[in-house]
Amino acid sequence: MKFLFGSINSTVLTMAGLRVLSSLIELSAAIIMIITNDIRKAVVVNSILAIVGPLIFIITMTIGIYQIAGQLSYAKLILIFAGVVLILAGVHK
Repeated sequence: MKFLFGSINSTVLTMAGLRVLSSLIELSAAIIMIITNDIRKAVVVNSILAIVGPLIFIITMTIGIYQIAGQLSYAKLILIFAGVVLILAGVHK
């Protein structure tokens, strides 16, 4: 595996891996919705996705910010944190 991803930063690889996992969860949910062919079950699956999506987003952002925190000023870190909060608030309501 080191041969394939040797030149890729391990943090970037972790973040990308989480995004691939998220996409597989989304694809699986779509397949489940099609297989069940029931609106109520599809709504339940969709509500679970509403939890998984932001959770993956927060984890991915946390990993990335943790790695660059030493290179950023406190003001920039606060702005990034505020931006994440605003994104989550905008998606929620």
